[in-house]
Amino acid sequence: MQTAGLDIGSRSIELIVIDSSNGDILSVSETETTPDMAAVCRSMIDRVSFDRLIVTGYGRALAEVAFGFSSITEIKAYARGAQALFPGCRTVLDIGGQDTKVISLDGTGRAINFEMNDRCAAGTGRFLEMIAAALKYDLSEFGAGALSGKDGVQISSMCAVFAESEVIGLLTRGARREDIALAVHHAIATRAISMLVRMGIQPPIVFAGGAARNQCLVHLIGELVKSELSIPQNPQMVGALGAALIAAD
Repeated sequence: MQTAGLDIGSRSIELIVIDSSNGDILSVSETETTPDMAAVCRSMIDRVSFDRLIVTGYGRALAEVAFGFSSITEIKAYARGAQALFPGCRTVLDIGGQDTKVISLDGTGRAINFEMNDRCAAGTGRFLEMIAAALKYDLSEFGAGALSGKDGVQISSMCAVFAESEVIGLLTRGARREDIALAVHHAIATRAISMLVRMGIQPPIVFAGGAARNQCLVHLIGELVKSELSIPQNPQMVGALGAALIAAD
């Protein structure tokens, strides 16, 4: 039997198919989210075969209506996916496209508490994209650029719109873009730590979501929590994996 998990996020859509007998991953695909999410999902689904599929993420209600799939919350999906990748993990930090969430686990993969920032783009993947563009960085190079920066620059606003204006102002006053990039990453890391502290920092901590590919954020958050972070090989696929595993149940 083959089961699938579809994670419809605000910035990207991920699909995983697994062998339900042993959990082996048979197929992985990812694509950018577009205004016609249903068409994108249909195209991805039509390229694979499965016996059962569960959907999660930002667009899960759409998939329920369009395709009749069962759905689960991102919290449940990420908890299960993180536990499968890192057995015994106690905390999941997910910095996604348009939200940040922290999930506390009981050590067996069951979520016991969570906090989510989904009211604005502050500190999310979209925030990183906007600031990287303002600093003329390719997003894939943004973290490395920040690691070469020096302390001294401060970012006072975490509002995506105001922070972008502040960054442009710092550039016009002669601040180095590497130093500004580091300041931005410090601000995002500090915001993530605030959420972790409110939830109670319990390692092992899994850092998931596309932002976990940013080496500067991994370094700064790891330093602040005084613990090495567990980073999945494909951190953006954790939710889809969790959904596929729950489908197998």
